Amino acid sequence: MAYRIVGLAPETFAPLFDLDDTVLAARGARRVTALADRGFPCRVSLEDARAGEELILLQHVSHDVLTPYRSAYAIYVRAAAGRAAEYVDQMPPVFTGRPLGLRGFDGDGNLLDARLALPGDAEPAVLALFVNPGIAYIHAHNAAHGCFAARVDRHGELAA
Repeated sequence: MAYRIVGLAPETFAPLFDLDDTVLAARGARRVTALADRGFPCRVSLEDARAGEELILLQHVSHDVLTPYRSAYAIYVRAAAGRAAEYVDQMPPVFTGRPLGLRGFDGDGNLLDARLALPGDAEPAVLALFVNPGIAYIHAHNAAHGCFAARVDRHGELAA
């Protein structure tokens, strides 16, 4: 086993679905309905929402560190996402068919290396970044839109 990818904690976002649209807007968020089966990637389930599903679009601080690499951007979360998805040595569905920017950080949150992974190349790029023992974790971002996709951690034999 080499890497582990876990979706964001659903309890962080669940209360947002009970807020009315005015309160959401005051927080810089909004309720949306997926218009297609692709293009609305949930950061909890790590799957695309299906057409007609309710989501919240909000700003999320994905890299909350005291370095120049602190990062925040828009993400979607699905109302129907019951628990955080977990993938060990397997890419989640939300990575499929998307070019990804992969950023490798040390334990202090400083960028050490990065890769662009075209569709189908995410796993080899992740493993190539983890060859550097200084890289503690990787953040995957959708290359075109720039939004945070998921964090990739060393796992099993790579964590040792």
